[in-house]
Amino acid sequence: MSEYAIKLQHWIESEEFRRLPESERDFLLTRACDYRFTYQELRQLTEIATDFSMWEVAPLSTCWPEDKASGSSKQRRQQVLKALNTRRQALSHQANHYASSAPGREQAVERIQRVTVEKEKLGLGWCPVASPRTRCCNLMTLDAVENCGFDCSYCSIQSFYHGDEVRFDAGFGEKLARLKLDPDKTYHIGTGQSSDSLMWGNQQGVLDALVAFARRYPDVILELKTKSKNISYLLKHDIPANIIVTWSLNTQTLIENEEHLAASLDDRLRAARRVADKGILVGFHFHPMIHYDRWQEDYAGIFKRLTQEFDPGEVVLASLGTLTYIKPVLKQLRQRPGFRTQILKMPMVESDGKLTYPDDIKQAMFRHAWEGLSAWQDKVFFYLCMESPRHWKPVFGFDYASNDDFERAMKASYLDKVSRKRI
Repeated sequence: MSEYAIKLQHWIESEEFRRLPESERDFLLTRACDYRFTYQELRQLTEIATDFSMWEVAPLSTCWPEDKASGSSKQRRQQVLKALNTRRQALSHQANHYASSAPGREQAVERIQRVTVEKEKLGLGWCPVASPRTRCCNLMTLDAVENCGFDCSYCSIQSFYHGDEVRFDAGFGEKLARLKLDPDKTYHIGTGQSSDSLMWGNQQGVLDALVAFARRYPDVILELKTKSKNISYLLKHDIPANIIVTWSLNTQTLIENEEHLAASLDDRLRAARRVADKGILVGFHFHPMIHYDRWQEDYAGIFKRLTQEFDPGEVVLASLGTLTYIKPVLKQLRQRPGFRTQILKMPMVESDGKLTYPDDIKQAMFRHAWEGLSAWQDKVFFYLCMESPRHWKPVFGFDYASNDDFERAMKASYLDKVSRKRI
């Protein structure tokens, strides 16, 4: 077997190639033999074919550039790759259009398996996506559960944890009860980074343990972040004032097409309203905001509802952020068999060590939210999550000199509202 045949066989046996539709595999194999693409070029072609399949646009086999049969073999290959990459780039700059609903929600449920494990130590640490290049609030994260049962197409959690396994720590309550914190220090701890904070309810006594912990440390601001409507535990129990419950929100269009299995927008807002009615502080995360053809009007509708349905005294925070990827997450998303999403069909640029939207798109979305929620300005703590410091002033008109300054301002604002709840 020739050296090239060996490389070709290695490519044919790769997971990336085998995940392509059969018609695309057959087409690419024929072209590989015609052009004698290098192994790296074959990988590029596979990635392009994968993206076209995910985006549900015309497949690579129907848009292969015309072969002008001029120049060397290398030049012919480069002309093909340049034309296909140009097409992919052009598609990524077209505003996405979503259907009213998306298939596959039921199939996603079947992927999840719940297991209980014995963990050696408590999963308490720093936000896993913090970066020195972004303005960070120095959030501490508590892994009450590992991995999420929702199936949001953009989610990075699946890159960090255990595929389709959702893991509960059998000794979580005991470990949390033994945790010693400085009683004179204020902590901001979130449980929504490794999984959804509420979708599992009180399974394995997780919420019982968190409530007892918050009651033991009244200067800990414990944030439960969710896309769920599962609030029954909160309504049935006495919840300490230092527990805040925050909802990650998106337009119903995006929920239908990219946030599979998560609660609808109406259900999230109804749940937040009932929790606020019980006297629990709530908050809202617009992260990720996603750019598509109706983004302005759809997000504006949410902002209007929030300012009409919630008094700013009930709301502790409003955070803004958008899609940011590291390369391993992109690879993970492309590895899902039969995955259909437009989430990577975006004008992606490298910024602050990650891949994301260009600055002008980001700032347009963030300013839209800031202006749409103008009734809350100076009454609710607004911030940009995992974004460069250079975006703060163009959006809010202010910024923080350091992460520590940001952290202090956030904690002071949160504690002020917690104190008011205790009075």
